[in-house]
Amino acid sequence: SQRSLPGTPVSATHNPIDLRTSMEEKYKEIAEELFTRSMTESEMRTAPYEFPEDSPIEQLEERRHRLERQISQDIKLEPEILLRAKQDFMKIDSAADLEYMQEKSFDDVDDGFRERALPLEREYQRVSISGEEKCGVPFTDLVDAAKCVVKALFIREKYIKRSMQSFCKTTAHALQELGMKPLDLTDYDDIAETPVDADAPVHPPVSKTHPYDMDHKNMPADTGYGCKMEGGLVHVYSKKTNMDKSTELDLPYPDLTEYIEDMNVMMALIINGPVKSFCYRRLQYLSSKFQMHILLNEMKELAAQKKVPHRDFYNIRKVDTHIHASSCMNQKHLLRFIKRSMKKYPEEIVHIERGRGQTLKEVFESMNLTAFDLSVDTLDMHADRNTFHRFDKFNAKYNPIGESILREIFIKTDNCIEGKYFAHIVKEVMSDLEESKYQNSELRLSIYGRSRDEWEKLAKWALKHRVYSDNVRWLIQVPRLFDVYQTKKTLANFQEMLENIFLPLFEATINPRKHPELHLFLEHVVGFDSVDDESKPEHHIFNLDSPLPENWTEEDNPPYSYYLYYTYANMTVLNHLRRQRGFRMFVLRPHCGEAGPIHHLVSGFMLSENISHGLLLRKAPVLQYLYYLAQIGIAMSPLSNNSLFLSYHRNPLPEYLSRGLMISLSTDDPLQFHFTKAKSYWLGPNYSKEGPMSNDIRRTNVPDIRVAYRSETLSEELQLITQAVHTEELDTIDEEDSLSMGPLPGQR
Repeated sequence: SQRSLPGTPVSATHNPIDLRTSMEEKYKEIAEELFTRSMTESEMRTAPYEFPEDSPIEQLEERRHRLERQISQDIKLEPEILLRAKQDFMKIDSAADLEYMQEKSFDDVDDGFRERALPLEREYQRVSISGEEKCGVPFTDLVDAAKCVVKALFIREKYIKRSMQSFCKTTAHALQELGMKPLDLTDYDDIAETPVDADAPVHPPVSKTHPYDMDHKNMPADTGYGCKMEGGLVHVYSKKTNMDKSTELDLPYPDLTEYIEDMNVMMALIINGPVKSFCYRRLQYLSSKFQMHILLNEMKELAAQKKVPHRDFYNIRKVDTHIHASSCMNQKHLLRFIKRSMKKYPEEIVHIERGRGQTLKEVFESMNLTAFDLSVDTLDMHADRNTFHRFDKFNAKYNPIGESILREIFIKTDNCIEGKYFAHIVKEVMSDLEESKYQNSELRLSIYGRSRDEWEKLAKWALKHRVYSDNVRWLIQVPRLFDVYQTKKTLANFQEMLENIFLPLFEATINPRKHPELHLFLEHVVGFDSVDDESKPEHHIFNLDSPLPENWTEEDNPPYSYYLYYTYANMTVLNHLRRQRGFRMFVLRPHCGEAGPIHHLVSGFMLSENISHGLLLRKAPVLQYLYYLAQIGIAMSPLSNNSLFLSYHRNPLPEYLSRGLMISLSTDDPLQFHFTKAKSYWLGPNYSKEGPMSNDIRRTNVPDIRVAYRSETLSEELQLITQAVHTEELDTIDEEDSLSMGPLPGQR
């Protein structure tokens, strides 16, 4: 349902075939001359060659601009001639379409929008490869690589479907064609959503009541279940008084041994030399193919976009899928809010110091500061060169004026004033989003796992201050800070941290009436995120010898894959329980592959619906190809990466985009640098279908040609892999049949 945004394609750096021609020596001479001039003439601004003045591209552009200006000026004077010209050039299908574009008022398109039957743009220039060996490697290597790739995709499908996250439909269909038995989830058929008419308007209906307003008596009743954690995993029982194996609910509990075995298989696959070579070649092919597609179809795509009334980049729906609530405002916004608070609430007690309350005025007086002294520079919350590869300094930038006390007062939900200031500024950000109408965000709030009441406090903060917007959903981020808590003797073992994170969720699911605030809050939570500095060294390898969570009492932090597995495992059980009750389920969207070892991306591939960052995929061709085939969403933040781990010009986002990976551009931290039903309105009722049938250009502004290209290319890649496996299997069957028949006459 997600779409890759058009971006700047990256030139291919490798060609799988020999492209040498008789002009090669001249190319070399031109290149040497360019290098020489660039060294001797540093002020040179133009290339030593020019396109001819009669460039067909320039002529076409001039013709198009001239025709469009003429049409806009003279449409009333010469309607028939210009209508024919417009139809011929812009490929408009009928006079009715042109009249609709001219007569429809752009101001009220959104209010009275109705569907019209426009034909899909299926005719475009396709790039195809002929011949028997299309992949550029020997057939035996292709078969081996195909088996490895298919095996990895089946591993991901197993874990994603088990946890009820979404798996790419196109990929799932390709895997089913191999004759493998699909995972049986018949007991958990999809609950039908509120139907959306085919001629639905582009805006979802506005609720008449606030979503946090609900009579506790009308909430779902208590099921009478009991729950407790064993081995790092929450088990649910039909009776609270008798929690043993005889009363345990039949929920799909992930198996640790199976996971370790699958992870080992994945690790072996991604370092396999022939598989790496094969995947690298396919990725280079995808980049080159996209270059050809742009050269051949760019004009048609632009023409299709210009045919759409009242749609451009600024008024299509955009969702920032990676943004932290504590930094969702920009620096100027936070500065204005702090100054306004100092003037409005100077005598409000905002901090407790040694048992004595401090007012906001006293806090700033202790720092020798006034509202007049404050500026963006003194706030000093902008990431700069000093934060590069220094995650500690980056985190310190969250402290206004370098003071952690101000961070606690203004951007925390749990403080002396019950998160009042933070709620107000987040609501101001929400108001800005609502005013812009087309911008939406998934804001991340933190649950640390230090105490059992964190969830209740967070839910009460949201409901008390009415922190809600139709343009915002919540994602819960869990910082990987067990080593810090263990050093401070806050927790006895890692299982205690897991209990603090997950048991309140199970209890609220079992008995919503006992936890009304949390129940209402969870209906607007999308999923879980795992956050921290990935570059920190890990002293343990997650395997069958690793201690279970109740036995993890050492001060070293568990490895990334350990955190992710137990988050996934508990989320899976919780999702099945919530599905039975008809409640919203959750997905896993961790920070993954920003830095650190490559196995982070292996864990993300196996367990996560989407990830954030994914920078290290550029160093792992097998994983990058797998992320493409599985169409795993990657929320990338080049500006954030530029301040922490990777300079802007080296960011692989354009490269990923050209190859067809599922990329979204996100802000991460504006302070420093899953809406399913709503999607039916934003993207059209058919958004969940495959290929161009899912696209409505009048809502997405994405040409059908681009959608068709992406869909067909993915299908071709999957067909290449699955066909190789099929062919090898058929050859094996033929050999077995010939052997079973015995030797032919004349043979011994």
